[in-house]
Amino acid sequence: MQEDEIYRNVVAAIQSVVGVSRPITAETNILQDLNLDSVAVMDFIMQVETQFDTVIPMNQMAEIETVGDLVRILNASKVA
Repeated sequence: MQEDEIYRNVVAAIQSVVGVSRPITAETNILQDLNLDSVAVMDFIMQVETQFDTVIPMNQMAEIETVGDLVRILNASKVA
C-alpha cells in the first residue's frame, strides 16, 4: 500500500470514528485539532492497527502527534 493510500484510509477512519467534517491534513494534530483525549486516541489507534493489520510499538505511539506521523509509522510498519 502506497503512502498516499495509507493517508486516505487514515483520514477516512478519522472522519468515520471521530466525526470530523473539516479538512484533515498531514499536519492535523490528533489531540488538539481533533479534540480527542488520550483514551480516545488510544481507541482510535487500536482501530487503525486492526484496519491495517499491524501493531504500532508503544515507543512509536509516543511519537504520534499528527496525522502525518501516524501515516509515516504505518507506512514504515508495512515495509518492515
